[in-house]
Amino acid sequence: MTTSPARLRKAVLPVAGLGTRVLPGTKTTPKELLNVVDRPILSYIVEEAREAGIEHIVFVTGRAKQAIEDYFDHQIELEAQLAAKGKTELLAAMNAELARAGEMSFTRQMQPKGLGHAVWCARDIIGHEPFAVILPDVIVDSQPGALKQLAEVYAEVGGNVIGVEAVPEAETHKYGIVDPADRDGRRFAMKGMVEKPKPGTAPSNLSISGRYILQPEIFDLLETQERGAGGEIQLTDAMDRLMRSQPFTAYEYEGVTHDCGDKIGLLRANVALALKRPDLGEATRAAITALL
Repeated sequence: MTTSPARLRKAVLPVAGLGTRVLPGTKTTPKELLNVVDRPILSYIVEEAREAGIEHIVFVTGRAKQAIEDYFDHQIELEAQLAAKGKTELLAAMNAELARAGEMSFTRQMQPKGLGHAVWCARDIIGHEPFAVILPDVIVDSQPGALKQLAEVYAEVGGNVIGVEAVPEAETHKYGIVDPADRDGRRFAMKGMVEKPKPGTAPSNLSISGRYILQPEIFDLLETQERGAGGEIQLTDAMDRLMRSQPFTAYEYEGVTHDCGDKIGLLRANVALALKRPDLGEATRAAITALL
């Protein structure tokens, strides 16, 4: 009798980064709260997590990130003004983003030691159960959301599931790259992965794109993980070690990825998502055409 995998309930959002690629805009504003059209990047990420059935989101924060916690709390004066002016639709949209009771936790990454260390900081809140990791500066425009696609794969195969997308071979040195084995449609059994391989040495062109479902044993490995690429504790390195004892599945999700931690990526996300909006698409297209 096959045992169903443990239910996926929690997600880690590492939001402690300084956002240096989009300075000076992030000097006083967390990069995760930069706007894409009329919502902060993080709004899209939390929406994706909720759609995938996530019940508890753990934000791993750093200094000067209090605004993130405030964003998901009540703004009493603003809400009162909107209600008094009869702006019920806008008020409802704001209230829909509020943290539900017990849904969000916030913990600090005291030193910038890398993504792997940030995930490890959430270990006591996650406990001994599977969890998702979502990079909070990567918006995936897809239906259903990228994490829900991964969650559906996880419900079938269990283990660890990693979201990937194809990138040009000349750019593989910029990403974590998976070493795939057998392919089944959009799924790949994995036999390895490498963080930012030297040009010409990548085992594939499938990049790890900021969506993961991991088993809790990763925390023990992260605790002893040595620094890797960039002098940081890399999540990729710990996953590569975990792969020796647990199965990993790479899934090439359907959707368009926008790296909003990059100036051009953020610009592209604003344009692409505005063009798709029924209320803004026509005006956005006209404005872009006039500029060109």
